[in-house]
Amino acid sequence: MEDVEKKMEDVKVEEGGGKETEPGFVNGMTLDERYALVRSIGEECIQEDELRRLLEKKPLPVCYDGFEPSGRMHIAQGVMKALNVNKLTKAGCVFKFWVADWFAMLNNKMGGDLKKIRKVGEYMIEVWKAIGMDLEHVEFHWTSDEINERSDEYWPLVMDIARVNNLKRIIRCSQIMGRAEAGEDGAPNLNLTAAQIFYPCMQCADIFFLKADICQLGMDQRKVNMLAREYCDVKKKKLKPIILSHHMLSGLLQGQEKMSKSDPSSAIFMEDSEQEVRTKIKKAFCPPEQVEGNPCLEYIQYVVLPWFGSFEVSRKEENGGDVKYETYEALVADYKTGALHPGDVKPALVKALNTILQPVRDHFKNNGQAKQLLKQIKSYKV
Repeated sequence: MEDVEKKMEDVKVEEGGGKETEPGFVNGMTLDERYALVRSIGEECIQEDELRRLLEKKPLPVCYDGFEPSGRMHIAQGVMKALNVNKLTKAGCVFKFWVADWFAMLNNKMGGDLKKIRKVGEYMIEVWKAIGMDLEHVEFHWTSDEINERSDEYWPLVMDIARVNNLKRIIRCSQIMGRAEAGEDGAPNLNLTAAQIFYPCMQCADIFFLKADICQLGMDQRKVNMLAREYCDVKKKKLKPIILSHHMLSGLLQGQEKMSKSDPSSAIFMEDSEQEVRTKIKKAFCPPEQVEGNPCLEYIQYVVLPWFGSFEVSRKEENGGDVKYETYEALVADYKTGALHPGDVKPALVKALNTILQPVRDHFKNNGQAKQLLKQIKSYKV
């Protein structure tokens, strides 16, 4: 991938009369339009004024997300991430993916087998290619490669972050690894391995190592991103990384707060067959007239509507006839009153999801390398 500095040459900063002379006018979009597009990604933004100032002053902001290659990719990591990345690149950003193979090993994914972890990372990149991510403005940086090449820069930074933080503050970041912050008695979780104590210090360092302006990760990564901002205060750094945290999809079954790669029924995976999607949605929790905690409606809000711009329901005239929802608010209004029933929602959701996922299925069926990768990944124990 090209370096950010080389991509600077391709940024279309318009010149001339009219709105093109406004500060922050990039790729045919005004500053207000770019800000609205970028801000729409985040369930939370820390801080909004900093984000607007960044988009105004810097032609090519750097966004970052790190991911552990740890098994098959679910729809949030596949479709939602592609949607978010494409919004950011449209707004003039470059996106850096930190392929965290060493982190997966520290967190004991794939039994700590780095070769298997590397294969999973390659598979995930294949999924994003197939789903339509704008890879022209995306860079993939492998942790093991980058740190080995620039170890004199990376490890002093990690050690300094560890030096200025106490153990209690680091344990508060345990959620980023899918680990509990506290035990049943409320005391700090001291069952973490030494590697898992080191992990947050490294992830915090990644932000500065990659020169990221925007941390675009899920809400579950919020605490370590805040650690990076706190580190800036300690070191008296004026420009802090902006945190743009996206929504975390819940699991499909009742009571599942989040999806789990170890539980296939909890989520739609990117190369699930049409029948697998149909079966999972059929079993999904979708109580009539209940919006809160309804994963089917959540999939529509965060996956289907952003992808298609609408959600279409086909039904017989005696059941209300066909309807097309262009806003989530309109759908919710009908669902709350019972005008839209789970029996209407589920078949329409299955159809929409299968349409989105078909290019991925085709890719892993017709591309020999991708097909072999998927076969390997499915044989691994998550």
